[in-house]
Amino acid sequence: QVQLVESGGGLVQPGGSLRLSCAASGNIFSKGYMAWYRQAPGNQRGLVAIITSGGATTYADSAKGRFTISRDNAKNTVYLQMNSLKPEDTAVYYCNGAFNRMTLWGQGTQVTVSS
Repeated sequence: QVQLVESGGGLVQPGGSLRLSCAASGNIFSKGYMAWYRQAPGNQRGLVAIITSGGATTYADSAKGRFTISRDNAKNTVYLQMNSLKPEDTAVYYCNGAFNRMTLWGQGTQVTVSS
């Protein structure tokens, strides 16, 4: 059974940076895309960024120019570098990915941007 475990969330001031990590563990025999979603209170969960197994990336408009998604296929890990953070980036961030032909979700990690 494959699991996704996120880390790296926390409290940061506006304009600051955070780096989220998500590692997949278990018996992995196939892997596809990996992505980050976020959900703020009262809002639906929405895509932040996605990266294919080949490294192609797509970003939500709100993330373009500030966030960078990357992955280490050898470690089955995806990262989200978040710079110039704004209060409106406050949300629970979820890792998502395709492993062994299944779509998996992590448990989420809280990011709070506040002074």
